[in-house]
Amino acid sequence: MGDWWYTNIEEPGKLPLLLALASFAMTFLITRMITRLIRAGKGPFRNVQTGGGIHIHHVVPGVILTVLGGFGGVATGYGTGAIVFAVIFGIGAGLLLDEFALILHLDDVYWSEQGRKSVEAVVLTMTLVVLVLAGYAPLGVNDLSEEEVQDRRLLLLTLLVNFLLVLIALVKGKFLMAVFGVFVPFFALVGALRLARPGSPWARRAYRRRPRARARALLRSFHHDRRWVGPSRRVQDLIGGRPDPAPVRMPSGH
Repeated sequence: MGDWWYTNIEEPGKLPLLLALASFAMTFLITRMITRLIRAGKGPFRNVQTGGGIHIHHVVPGVILTVLGGFGGVATGYGTGAIVFAVIFGIGAGLLLDEFALILHLDDVYWSEQGRKSVEAVVLTMTLVVLVLAGYAPLGVNDLSEEEVQDRRLLLLTLLVNFLLVLIALVKGKFLMAVFGVFVPFFALVGALRLARPGSPWARRAYRRRPRARARALLRSFHHDRRWVGPSRRVQDLIGGRPDPAPVRMPSGH
């Protein structure tokens, strides 16, 4: 364990990143636990408000801590200071991304359907940081040997091919495959070869005069969403809490 820790964490200088990830995850989980208690009216926790009745969202201290930790880490560089600021940055990022949906929609959608975007952003961020900790380099560079890395032509070709695969997957509406493909090219390759999602830029242009391709894309998207959306929502509800039901809108009279 000691040799593994030194070889994979201390020697490459990944300890601050590991502590930032740990503090990020703990902050998110604790924040969700507290907000769910406030929502249920249990425990001693209450919403923070100013004297004027303005609700102070925890994204505010999150921004402050993220800026402090980021600039502090850059200024310190290494050593104990870098570790301390990494923890501060992780705490701030946890508070900040927990209200990612609020920033995206510029509205308090924390317990609405749109609020699921915060959980998705946190899970995606944690996954990408874990990939970095595991030693994955962007665009497949980690798959090259030292001799291949020294060959600049091969290195540039690898970067170009993997970047194009990521770009194609993104244009086809395969956002998650494109993001993970930055670190694991296999994901981007699968996303680039499969049918585009309906409504994506690729589908709008390439399938405009191909009704069979449009029909296949719609059918595949339907089966995919029916299979995965339900389990994905249950996991999100378990992590972040179940959103409030959408209000029923009555038709307006004349």
